[in-house]
Amino acid sequence: MGAALGMGAGILWAAQGMIMVSYPREDEKGKYISIFWVIFNLGGLFGGILPFAINYYHSGSLTDSVYVLFAILESSGAVVALFLAPPSSIVRDDGSRATLPRTGGARKESLEVLKLFKNKWMLLLLPMSFTSNFFYSYQFSEYNAAIFNLRTRGFNNLLYWLSQIIGSYVLSLLLDYVDWSRRKRGVYAMAVTAVSFNVVWGLSLLVQLRYTRGGDNTDYPGGLIDFKETSRAAGPVVLYFFMGMVDSWYQNLAYWIIGTLTNDACVTARYVGFYKGIQSMGAAISWQFSARQLPYLNQMVGNWVLLVLSLPTMLYTVLQIRDHAMDDNLIYAHTYEDESCCEMDTMQTSVKYHSML
Repeated sequence: MGAALGMGAGILWAAQGMIMVSYPREDEKGKYISIFWVIFNLGGLFGGILPFAINYYHSGSLTDSVYVLFAILESSGAVVALFLAPPSSIVRDDGSRATLPRTGGARKESLEVLKLFKNKWMLLLLPMSFTSNFFYSYQFSEYNAAIFNLRTRGFNNLLYWLSQIIGSYVLSLLLDYVDWSRRKRGVYAMAVTAVSFNVVWGLSLLVQLRYTRGGDNTDYPGGLIDFKETSRAAGPVVLYFFMGMVDSWYQNLAYWIIGTLTNDACVTARYVGFYKGIQSMGAAISWQFSARQLPYLNQMVGNWVLLVLSLPTMLYTVLQIRDHAMDDNLIYAHTYEDESCCEMDTMQTSVKYHSML
């Protein structure tokens, strides 16, 4: 069941990323990423409200009817997706069209995906991809579930996903600020994200040094925190809020960087699929660390180190960003031996690009 769910999610994420990054104009990709991120995290927001409300006065579990409601919503989403407009019918405000992916079959696509492991940009963004969900196991299990009581965990999750919505919108204003070049926007967004998550992880270290185990047997001073204990709860709860905000900045920036590499939907689908695949591999490893009960401090420091190590190659990629997508025959010429899948799209994109110069 879990494997089927994961495979389905991989297909969904690749398609979603392709639409989100390749449909908009180059000067509004931050907005489109933000719109998706807001809708996406509304699910987490409502998912936080339910356990918070149920466990406000007493500890309990979600009823079967709640899970039935979740299943109905999931199924409805799959049906609604059938009404999405295909790329061939998408006309942007400036009159340009979204490119239409044309595949050469499963075998050819598999070979093209494997070639991504020789792609300069994907290799540069490999650390970013690997670490972009790695910290979830620590934040959810070794922080939120470790030092807060049940109803406060629900309250925290509500705030965590709300902060993602706010953070995504705020960053989109910077990523689409047309008075600056895309490279300048990328550099400033990287600076804000890098400084912010280092502050958040530095504060996380200060909290982590106060306990070594969590849950009912926590050794956190004073025991599990309840959100009504203002003096004890304020700092850790606010920190969890900003964990969510910085996560949204990091992941929105990751999508935006990928979006600067190409406007071609065919190539975008591969890039996003690569990103989500490596991201999922990192997440799977991190949850194993949690399941094997590695010391909390080791997990916390490991997450921080991985995030710091992802910055140099992200920054290098950002410094190569131009005001128009970098794909125009330059990447293709060095990456793909046979690009018949996107050959016509590449030619059209190249003509359009050079006409802008």
